[in-house]
Amino acid sequence: MPLPATPDDVLSTTRAVRKRLDFDRPVPRTLVEECVDLAFQAPTGSNRQGWSFVIVDDPAKKQAIADLYGKVFDPYISAKQPPQYEAGDTRGERHDAVTDSATYLRQNFHRCPYLVIPCMEGRLPEGAPSVGQAGYWGSILPAFWSFMLAARTRGLGTAWTTMHLVHEREAADILGIPFDKVTQAGLSPLAYTVGDDFKLAPRLDAAKLTHWNTW
Repeated sequence: MPLPATPDDVLSTTRAVRKRLDFDRPVPRTLVEECVDLAFQAPTGSNRQGWSFVIVDDPAKKQAIADLYGKVFDPYISAKQPPQYEAGDTRGERHDAVTDSATYLRQNFHRCPYLVIPCMEGRLPEGAPSVGQAGYWGSILPAFWSFMLAARTRGLGTAWTTMHLVHEREAADILGIPFDKVTQAGLSPLAYTVGDDFKLAPRLDAAKLTHWNTW
């Protein structure tokens, strides 16, 4: 399958890519910059544009960030109990494959050509109400989703992760991010994909999860 040709193709085949990341193929920096430029066209609350992306290609720093991720991932995956789903539920059927894929990424995170950390200026007060959180995160999540879509159209794979945020301050120290003034929102690998034949994923029935006028 060729790279997606229409918006619907992009939206329906942008997967969390882990096992199909090509760690050995260099990614031109100009390609990454194109994705960032498109990301910064995303909507943002009150037109604040308080976003920043930290893109890491230094091997030592990539390893350090990957190690922070592993400090959280390893005990989590060891203690994780499979969720219980009804027979025939695709989430249950895919659970082992997703776990295996996530473990592969953890073991190889440092090998990615780039690690990308989307950031937002400021820090939410502890216990901020949902209205404040929605506006804050709603100003960075669309931008990074746009980044991921732009990457897909260029043959690049991404996967949004958040586990390193348990050690966000340590990551800030490694990367020189001013912790008191800037919040990290996630961490993604960025690499060419092995092949472009990504397909629609099995999902829950949208009709059953869509509510018209009342729940």
